[in-house]
Parts: sequence; structure tokens; C-alpha cells
Amino acid sequence: MKNHGMNPYLPSWEYVPDGEPHVFGKRVYIYGSHDRFAGYAFCQNDYVCWSAPVDDLTDWQYEGIIYTRAEAAHNEDGRQCLYAPDVTCGPDGRYYLYYALNETSAISVAVCDTPAGKYTYYGDVHYPDGTTLGARPGDEQQFDPGVLTEGETTWLYSGFFPPLVRGRTPACPPMMPGRTGALCYRLASDMLTVEQTYPAVVPGAQTAKGTGFEGHAFFEASSIRKVGDKYYFIYSSELSHELCYAVSDSPCRGFVYGGGPVGDGGFVYGGTLVDNADLGLCDTARYFTGNNHGSIEQINGRWYVFYHRHTNSSLFCRQGMVEPIEILPDGRIPQVEITTSGPNGTPLPAVELRELPAYAACNLYMTQPPQVNAEAGQNPFPYITQDGADVMPESESKPEAYICNLTPGTVVGFKYLNFQNVTKVSVKTRGMCYYGGFDVLLTADGEPIGTVSAARGNEWTWQTTELAIPDGISAIYFRMKGYGTLSLAAAKFH
Repeated sequence: MKNHGMNPYLPSWEYVPDGEPHVFGKRVYIYGSHDRFAGYAFCQNDYVCWSAPVDDLTDWQYEGIIYTRAEAAHNEDGRQCLYAPDVTCGPDGRYYLYYALNETSAISVAVCDTPAGKYTYYGDVHYPDGTTLGARPGDEQQFDPGVLTEGETTWLYSGFFPPLVRGRTPACPPMMPGRTGALCYRLASDMLTVEQTYPAVVPGAQTAKGTGFEGHAFFEASSIRKVGDKYYFIYSSELSHELCYAVSDSPCRGFVYGGGPVGDGGFVYGGTLVDNADLGLCDTARYFTGNNHGSIEQINGRWYVFYHRHTNSSLFCRQGMVEPIEILPDGRIPQVEITTSGPNGTPLPAVELRELPAYAACNLYMTQPPQVNAEAGQNPFPYITQDGADVMPESESKPEAYICNLTPGTVVGFKYLNFQNVTKVSVKTRGMCYYGGFDVLLTADGEPIGTVSAARGNEWTWQTTELAIPDGISAIYFRMKGYGTLSLAAAKFH
């Protein structure tokens, strides 16, 4: 049976955010941070790599650990975490991994002969006199590197500009007195030496006032791609939960946002690529907001955006997501909605699925106040989680993912499925729900087409209800009703 790809595109127990997709040969490789389930900080695990054939984004393969915190320079005690990396193929045909540690203002580089082999430390990006980039007085903080190699030249992008908090930017560390936005550097063929520095290509929140970037200024997550003869700079905006893009004819100047130039040497803002709560497409969040980081890549003739979402009621348990995008003839990229079926490329065949896992929900939100006592230490909001600890792919047993803390009025949505001859719907639940189950809707704000009962108890139990779903391609939403609290593991269509 054919694999059917779903978001998140990696296994439910794998937490690889900040994804940078790159096609090398006939495979697409994902380089990102590596969160830990139930972790207390971002990026606590070592770098891993996953890959898939360019003609099948449903067939992801684990490539192993490619670089560890213990191997990283400036991290002798192993205390610092490996933040979002990027990879480029250098002029010598080797692969260069650019990264930053969470407490070090430097861009370090590791190298490997293959895209997904074992990387070894190569050096720090530095000025011609040997001074590390980020160490000179007045240097801005180096953070979240993005790289693009053209011939003998590599373009490096970096920077960090925190969003405004109550109208002001949080205080910068004393060694980083000023921040302007997204930074750009031209590197020599050795992949380390800075040949030229440039003014910020995309402004931060305070420097964006009066420009097309205002309201969507640079925050972090620099990424760069070349599309035809245009350069696309992808970044996380001051809103944090959206990925935006800017376009230029040059890798180091001329980017614009919203159709107007940004002074001398600035890029032009293009718009929002994706928002991890669908804000911009919806008036209210249809999933949890949190930071976002990713990029675009052309894979087998089609363009995609890779990004991440948040799970486990935490900022520190992020999973990779992917959606097809369209680059219009004029260069614009319309914002895409988050879906369940993204990596599949087409709607999921409802009946062919053995089951639809609840963690594949692309919408999860509440329409009524929760019926739990938050003062007693309970989290009142629904969230995706798992039974079991953090695991590596080599582990024999894998934890099961599900949605917990469902209360009346909670909506669990999936987009998109192809329904054909569906006459029954089953749900796998546990918990104490009285006189209820789920109303089933085909539109978020529509009328229910029926109700699916939910079993009551502390063990996972399937409950099946006769319910005809009209033939065709549609979203499907399960809105909890009754009294009490439920967990949802999966649904089936018969």
C-alpha cells in the first residue's frame, strides 16, 4: 500500500524544528535544531538529519546524528545547546554546516564529505585578521545562520532582533549594544573569512518604522534561496509565529517588502509565507502560536515551505511541517494554510487510511471556557503529547502520540481528505466524558452533519457510529460535546 504523508512529516516522537530543506542529488535533506520531548529549553538534543527521495515526501529516512554538542567548539562543558543550523555545498564539493550556540555570539562551521555523514568542526567565521565575527566592539549578535553558495562565494546571513514588548525592545546584552536587523556577509572560498560586510538587508522592529516592513520586521531565522534570477530572504517576523519573505535582484541589497524599496540597500517585503496558527487567513488562531522558523525549497519541480508547530503545551517541543506553495509569475507567494495533508501533495484518501492519527490535526482550538480547575495545577488547554519519554529512532519501542485535555467546545480539525462512500466514523478515546462525544463538521463554522459517540473509561477504546459523509474533498472537524474531559488518539472512516 502506498505511503500517505501527513503533517508532521517526521514520526510523532521526533522533534526537529527550524527545518532547512536542501536537495542534494536525488534526495532532500532536512537540517534543523533538535528539541527534546518534555524539555525545559530549546534545542537540547544533538543535530540529526532525515532525508527523503525527491519524488516521494512520504518516505523519510533517518540518517543519524550528524553533530553533537560535545563536538561543538566553545562548548567544553556541554552546557550550551545547538541552535538552528544551515548547510551548503562549498566550492570544493564538501558540505558545510553553519551553526550558533545559544550563549556564544559566533558562527561556527563543521564540514563533511557527504550531506548526512558525521560532521567535524572546521572553524569559526572570522575577519581577515583572524578576529571572530561577533567579537569586535560594535558587532551585532550572530544568530541563526543562513547560507547560500554561488561559485567561489558564500553569502552568510545572521542576526537577532527581539520583538517589541509593550512598545520597547528588550534590553540587549552589554556586548551587543545595537541591533539593526538581518545581517549579511560575503565569505571567501575558504567558507570562513569575511570579505565584505553589508548594512542590514531587512530591518528590525525599531528600524522598520516607515518602511514596507513595519509590522513584519525581522526577528530571527535568517534563510536565503535563489529562485530564477531573484533572491528570496525568508525570516521569522516580529510577530514570531509567521514566516515572511523579501525579494531582491541582489543577495546583499535591494530587498523590498510590500512593493516599495526600503532605503538604500534594503530588501523589499513580499508577504507572509505561512503562520503556525493560520492568522492572516483566519481572524482568530486555529492552532497555538509560538515561534516559527523554516525555509522554501524546490523539490522535483514543485516548491514547498518547511516550518514548525508547537506541542506538549510547551515552547520547547516543536515538530516539522511542510506545505506546497505557489510562486506566481510576478514573484509573489500567497500565504498557505496549515494542513494535515501537506507532504502528501494531494488530499488524503479517507477510507484507505488505516487510521487518521489525532496528532495530525492542523487545527486545535477552543470555542468555550474549559471545564477544569486551573488553580489545582491542571493545564486547561488541549494539546498534542505522547505517552513515554524522549526516544531516538534506534529505540525498539516508540511512544504513542495523542491529544489530551479536550473539553466541551474544543475543535480538532484535519485538512484535507477525499471522502468516498463513507458510512461510518470511529474515534479512539479515553477519559471521562458524560452524555457526549463529538459533533462532526465539514466547515469550521458550519452545522454538524452528525455526532460520533465517545466511550468513557481510562483505557483507549474505539467507538463507531453510523454517519454518512458526502463524497468529495473536504476538511473535517470534531467538536467535543457533553461534560468532562477526553483524550483523542485517532479516527477511522468506513
